[in-house]
Amino acid sequence: MAYLGTPTATKFIIDQYQFAFQKKFGQNFLIDSNILEGIVESAEITKDDFVLEIGPGIGTMTQYLCEAARQVVAVEIDKALIPILEHTLSEYDNVEVINQDVLKVDIKSLAEERNNGKPIKVVANLPYYITTPIIMGLFESGVPIESITIMVQKEVADRMQTGPGSKDYGALSLAVQYYATAEVQMIVSANCFMPRPNVDSAVIKLTRHQEPAVEVQDEKLMFQIIRASFNQRRKTLVNGLKNSAELSFSKEEILEAIQKLGKPETIRGEALTLEEFAELSNLLKK
Repeated sequence: MAYLGTPTATKFIIDQYQFAFQKKFGQNFLIDSNILEGIVESAEITKDDFVLEIGPGIGTMTQYLCEAARQVVAVEIDKALIPILEHTLSEYDNVEVINQDVLKVDIKSLAEERNNGKPIKVVANLPYYITTPIIMGLFESGVPIESITIMVQKEVADRMQTGPGSKDYGALSLAVQYYATAEVQMIVSANCFMPRPNVDSAVIKLTRHQEPAVEVQDEKLMFQIIRASFNQRRKTLVNGLKNSAELSFSKEEILEAIQKLGKPETIRGEALTLEEFAELSNLLKK
């Protein structure tokens, strides 16, 4: 069977199966073979690799991954795509498709079983609304991961790389910095997709640090503090932390910790660096 990464091949499959795009799943299929080859190259997939693909769609990228990797597990939430994937991937014996929400899949035991617990590589073309929960979920769950190579909206890629003081800076930026090194591999025009999205995308590669970027006594607490301080961006850090359902510190405790950090009590969360969040978390832990 011919590769799918062209407008003609994609349209043929969609028509053949009378597939209807679901807005709720943010479905946009890649129709440019150069980009597909570029993603596999960026992810540095070799014959030794076990690859987890999130959101295979009709199997366009999956075909390229099957050619390059030892084994591929593709997790697809839309059951209407399962018969299509059975057809488009029928020539490959190194792929398994799981029809489930990736946030509910036990990826840790998948890596244990299929890859002897060695780090896996993740490749995905992620819709906007689910990018943060998936990336945070992969990092926080302790899944052994070597790298995550993903296609996201360009502004999300910008957000992953930005520092304090910018409007794009937030919980995602800090999580990515804490766990990985982020590098944009290429910008992808909206014209490379069917249907065409409204914005350009970027392929970004997150290479996991051997050790987290900062030392912190309680990782979970630090991320609760980070989330609380960005949940209400316009509020001061004190109010953000005091109003959080996840945290139970008094206003006095929070003020004292901010003081020890050497910051004014009017400071907002978006002004703190990752190191400062770690320090604040350690101070509050005490």
